[in-house]
Amino acid sequence: MVPKYRSADLSRAKTIPFAERKNKVSIDQFAKVPDWHGLSDDPLGALPDVLAARDLRAVADAIASARRNSRAVIFMLGGHVVKTGVSPLLIDLVRRGVITHLAMNGATAIHDYEIARFGQTSEDVAENLANATFGMVDETGSEMNEAARQGQAHGCGMGEALARSLLDRAAANADHSLLVAAYRADVPVTVHVAIGAEIIHQHPSCQGAALGEASYTDFKVLVESLKNLGEGGVVANIGSAVILPEVFLKALTLARNLGSAVNDFTAVNIDMIRHYRPEVNVIGRPVQTGGRGIHIAGHHEIILPLLYDAIAWRLTRS
Repeated sequence: MVPKYRSADLSRAKTIPFAERKNKVSIDQFAKVPDWHGLSDDPLGALPDVLAARDLRAVADAIASARRNSRAVIFMLGGHVVKTGVSPLLIDLVRRGVITHLAMNGATAIHDYEIARFGQTSEDVAENLANATFGMVDETGSEMNEAARQGQAHGCGMGEALARSLLDRAAANADHSLLVAAYRADVPVTVHVAIGAEIIHQHPSCQGAALGEASYTDFKVLVESLKNLGEGGVVANIGSAVILPEVFLKALTLARNLGSAVNDFTAVNIDMIRHYRPEVNVIGRPVQTGGRGIHIAGHHEIILPLLYDAIAWRLTRS
């Protein structure tokens, strides 16, 4: 069959070296991990017992309880979570077995990969769009697309394939990578892409079939993790307005369809503003059969360190 519509020839696209791109974020700006036993008082103890302060305590309580009772704690991350410098805190929760699954959209994986490889990320979109270099860094696109092909070839999800790529390349800042931390800790890390939405899809090396299959494998990995969410688990959507809430709803349906009674869990959304899909697909419909939905409004670089400290204080006193 002859295609009816013409498509662009991306083999002619021009890329630039990462070293030529200015970045807004570096690991020097990232959060520092505190000593858990240095927290003598509940970090949330002095807050009023009303509204969002009460809700934030409830989230910390739920995560600590899930950890003690070996229930799932699933964090779904949008790209700004990495860009706001809180990765070291989440990495520590992964290493300690608090977070049992990390799900990312494509942007999150890209920022995390660049931090691991180069210690920097986040370009000036407006400036680079004007000169046609936005998203055209060669290393990011070529390496991540190659990882997707390896994932497709070996039946791995994209999260696992990206982590392996970073380790195989002996990435200079691998200790700052969520992908690598999860892989080392045997915690599932999954990447859920929307093809055409990420900068690596602009790269001449991109193969849609590889992206699709590797990400679809990760979708099935997420379904498996959700089977342990019921009876006291926690799922937190942090900074993803569309992709991860949509993926979560379908994965939750499948977990239930395959025989797991995924009910009575805490669903959390953390973001600066309320969005329709997190409101409905994460903290609304999924807990109608049992559980609680909580929205925390605020900046990631403020709320997540507070939540981290509160979890640490609770778990050191269990």
